[in-house]
Amino acid sequence: MAHSFPVQRTCPFAPPDEYRDYREEAPLVRASLPGGEVWLVTRHAEAQQVLRGEGISTNPATPGHPNGALSPEPPSPEELEAMRKFSVGQFIDLDPPEHTRFRKLLIPEFSVRRVRDMRPGIQEVVDGMIDAMLAKGSPADLVEDFGLAVPSLVICQLLGVPYEDREFFQSRTRALLSGEGFQAAFEIRQYLDDLFTRDPGDDLIGRLYKGGQLTHDEIVGTAFLLLVAGHETTANMIPLGALSLLRRPGQLARLRENPDLWPMAVEELLRYHSIVDWVAFDRVATEDQEIGGQHVKKGEGIYVLGASANRDERVFERPDELDVERGARHHVAFGYGVHQCLGQNLARAELEIAYRTLFERIPGLGVEQADEELSFKYDSAIFGLKALPVTF
Repeated sequence: MAHSFPVQRTCPFAPPDEYRDYREEAPLVRASLPGGEVWLVTRHAEAQQVLRGEGISTNPATPGHPNGALSPEPPSPEELEAMRKFSVGQFIDLDPPEHTRFRKLLIPEFSVRRVRDMRPGIQEVVDGMIDAMLAKGSPADLVEDFGLAVPSLVICQLLGVPYEDREFFQSRTRALLSGEGFQAAFEIRQYLDDLFTRDPGDDLIGRLYKGGQLTHDEIVGTAFLLLVAGHETTANMIPLGALSLLRRPGQLARLRENPDLWPMAVEELLRYHSIVDWVAFDRVATEDQEIGGQHVKKGEGIYVLGASANRDERVFERPDELDVERGARHHVAFGYGVHQCLGQNLARAELEIAYRTLFERIPGLGVEQADEELSFKYDSAIFGLKALPVTF
């Protein structure tokens, strides 16, 4: 019998309750969506196998792709054409070799060395937002005043958004995450389109332009993808991770005593929350194959449950506990294989600097409300907090 899917989280510090049952049942289970059935990958080893990409496609245009089953009705020809135009440059949805063409151009922009060079700029952004919070005084909203602002300003630096445009850019990225998705997305893409027509500078867009290997629309689409993929995840992780540590003063005390643990803590927070879960891990088999003892046929859709794989008892001891010294770099919060998150080095740096600086500069930071009084994004594709009132 197929399981009903998707299912929502009911706890801010755990995946949906059903995931544990899925994992115990099998590495792959069948799920019923409004438009058909798909496979759900529940365990870590099989998640890596599917995400590795052999005999697997991520392209939504591939017959049998699971996103087509999310709705009982297929999209109209007009909707398909609009999606096609909007998806130009969205290389996350492409398979090799087309995906490889984009990725090779972008890998140098997110290398360990490049991100190391960006760290002073990230530190400046983080300090600036904490200065503003302290100047405004307690209470503050850690989502609006910090979580959303930090990655927005960092992406401005990366893309080459002029300083005088930052207020507009930030307002549109906030709207993008607060339910005004289509209009905000249109305005951001139009802005990036206009930015591309200016004299190219020494920034990511300028270097792509000077490279001459992508079209105008491909550069605009790529910049938009980097904005959405990098901003939304980090913006949600910053306040959620801060709340998790505030709820566990013993863990936070260990980090304050030994700041060298912060990179390890970031990995654990990524594993523990797995806020993207299955949304970016949509796949379809392009050939018959065996996965986790199941015969998966060509054209069958697959969702990898990242939040389930990252709680797999076969890989992580005491997986439901947050342990900042775990060192869980083999989690799949950033994916795995050819489509592993291109910006993971930047995300790690942003999170590490944001958490460390926040707790160093505001040692009296606290949350007075109970978890049940806070507003979480249980109905959102990417999990997080709608607001986090803090005092200091």
